[in-house]
Amino acid sequence: MMRLLFPVIFVEMVVILLLLFKTPLRKLVTMGLDRLKRGHGPVMVKTVVGTVLVVFTSTVYGIISITGREVDPGAINPTDQVLMARNLLDASLMGFMLFLGLMIDRLHHYVRELRLLRKAMEATKKMSQSSDDGRNANPEEFKAMGEEITILRSKIKNRESEYAARADEAKAAEAKVEAMKKQSEGLFLEYDKLMEDNKNLRNQLQVIDKSLSHPE
Repeated sequence: MMRLLFPVIFVEMVVILLLLFKTPLRKLVTMGLDRLKRGHGPVMVKTVVGTVLVVFTSTVYGIISITGREVDPGAINPTDQVLMARNLLDASLMGFMLFLGLMIDRLHHYVRELRLLRKAMEATKKMSQSSDDGRNANPEEFKAMGEEITILRSKIKNRESEYAARADEAKAAEAKVEAMKKQSEGLFLEYDKLMEDNKNLRNQLQVIDKSLSHPE
């Protein structure tokens, strides 16, 4: 499971970085996500997410089952301890992957909204220029054009405030990603330590078995 999750998480992090910074690749990534959300793309994505959620729930249930068997804290089975650490790591990676997928979806939405906002601003500028050139035209048409410009400007201000709020949400989400990354690194260290402890316990059990099988 870990061999599959690590490449997926790496690809998701690369996509997030491409969406955060304005580069020529961001347009290609945005176009790819637009095509993914059309046709049978949403059905495929929902199927994959549903499968991951089922596996995630099963892993969490396994962790709870192992924890419930640990009645005596001083006599924890080393095999169960290693299995619980592995399940905990798998669950953390799957949760991290789902969180990154949600971030990609939200960032793609914000980038698309920003593109529409820029197009609206360009249209407003063109209308302002045309209104300056046509001041000598019909007063009623000029008045209607001025009202339309006012409405567009109010919409642009609303979009700007909404984009600022969503940018703050994206920064907060990025901070959460960094915190989860540090947590996964700690889990890796704990997993290596548990594997080493399990190896030492097995060696001790082998020595005890040899001593019992060949008494002096």
